[in-house]
Amino acid sequence: MLGRAVWSSVRQGLGRGLSRNVGGWASGEGRKVDIAGIYPPVTTPFTATAEVDYGKLEENLHKLGTLPFRGFVIQGSNGEFPFLTSSERLEVVSRVRQAMPKDKLLLAGSGCESTQATVEMTVSMAQVGADAAIVVTPCYYRGRMSSAALIHHYTKVADLSPIPVVLYSVPANTGLDLPMDAVVTLSQHPNIVGIKDSGGDVTRMGLIVHKTRKQDFQVLAGSAGFLLAGYAVGAVGGVCALANVLGAQVCQLERLCLTGQWEDAQKLQHRLIEPNTAVTRRFGIPGLKKTMDWFGYYGGPCRAPLQELSPMDEEALRMDFTSNGWL
Repeated sequence: MLGRAVWSSVRQGLGRGLSRNVGGWASGEGRKVDIAGIYPPVTTPFTATAEVDYGKLEENLHKLGTLPFRGFVIQGSNGEFPFLTSSERLEVVSRVRQAMPKDKLLLAGSGCESTQATVEMTVSMAQVGADAAIVVTPCYYRGRMSSAALIHHYTKVADLSPIPVVLYSVPANTGLDLPMDAVVTLSQHPNIVGIKDSGGDVTRMGLIVHKTRKQDFQVLAGSAGFLLAGYAVGAVGGVCALANVLGAQVCQLERLCLTGQWEDAQKLQHRLIEPNTAVTRRFGIPGLKKTMDWFGYYGGPCRAPLQELSPMDEEALRMDFTSNGWL
């Protein structure tokens, strides 16, 4: 485990102040890192006794690594990060960095509730090999999470992060949509490179693209269910839970959109909507992990309090895939 040594190093690094010419800061040509592409938000495998199963994690990564993904999101919502200790979160990212193909980007979820904890976690994620940090909105005190508070939070994180920062808005989990004015302001920060928007409001996504058009800022769709619509309004990729099981198909949808084959893209998108809804909003991570078991990956159990599906839910989940020709 990384534990105490990493945290000691983080404190030393923050005490010295971090150099702004590391990793993801804008290059000499003024360009930020390009995050365009498809990313599966990788699940965290657990044993029957709820320990992180690093062997199964590596097996899944080797299989996912054969697909044309741009990279992986590690410790996102589908990684059950709220249920992991800080040292487990870092160990998972460290193991992934060692196991994944070197040419793929590793986006590590580093969001915590306080700004200080988020800064420390972000620096730690960089130390264990993350290429960029994806930072979820703090939400416990959502009533006080004004635009000013969130701009201050993300600015401080980005100022002190040695790697690029990606904003992460997921109102289904946080009850909080990162306000448009905050996104526009933050897009001007040289170390904030984009946003993963999981809200599903395509009008909002298009408006973000429009209002940040003068910045080097990219939008990733947060779900395969609106990936085609996202591309149509200017998104450059997606972080898609469904890519953990139908990765080739999600990448195919990307190719069809990027090459202007909209009729074929529409047909494929239609067949992905129900399966995507099943492994996200309808049955969540237990549904995603069950489906992974069916498709040759290791899904396994979730950590409590998440529970496995009932037989009735499992049958409904299977029907969403079989009726669309995937099982």
